[in-house]
Amino acid sequence: MSNPIIVTTGIYDAIKDTIRRKKVSMPEEKRLAEELRKAKQVLRRELPADVVTVNRKVTIKDHTQNFEHEYIFVASAKAKPAKNKHSILSDMALATVGYKVGDIIHWPFKDGERKIEILKVEPWYG
Repeated sequence: MSNPIIVTTGIYDAIKDTIRRKKVSMPEEKRLAEELRKAKQVLRRELPADVVTVNRKVTIKDHTQNFEHEYIFVASAKAKPAKNKHSILSDMALATVGYKVGDIIHWPFKDGERKIEILKVEPWYG
């Protein structure tokens, strides 16, 4: 774990609420709480363009399961997984939110620890 994640206050609060409501596994809860403790909170307009957040299209390489996938992270109310629009509070979003292009993350997913890399982050205007 090198750099702190960068998140907006809204995302920070949403993750805290997700933890409080026990929507994640214990290993994820521990990891998220640790991430938030060190997180850098910024205004939306100050968020770097290459950081994973809501309304961004993110290409991820899963080194553990050996595949690449593109996710669109949206507000929970706009999530439509069948159309590849995933809630910013989905498992993959929680694992990658606040990280930037080039970061490699070891994350305790429900099906076990996985190594994922952020290949690309682009704005998404739905």
